[in-house]
Amino acid sequence: MDKSNIIEKINGFLVEEFEVDMDKITSDANLRETLELDSLDYIDLVVVIESNFGFKVKPEDFAGITTFQNFYDYVANRIAAEKVAS
Repeated sequence: MDKSNIIEKINGFLVEEFEVDMDKITSDANLRETLELDSLDYIDLVVVIESNFGFKVKPEDFAGITTFQNFYDYVANRIAAEKVAS
């Protein structure tokens, strides 16, 4: 899965799960503000990531994620790391 596929998949489930307009999702937009995330929404986001990409997410993984680009990079790096570990 290349990065454009990852971004497309992420944007698809964010629009569906968090009912956000696709045009508000840009690489430099603030993830938390755009999705209006509270602490329970982060749990939902973790579950969606785990079910769509097959790796476990720790809450502290979100510490450095502020933009959608950070989020895309995190998921892409985790997918790459999972492939190496397999």
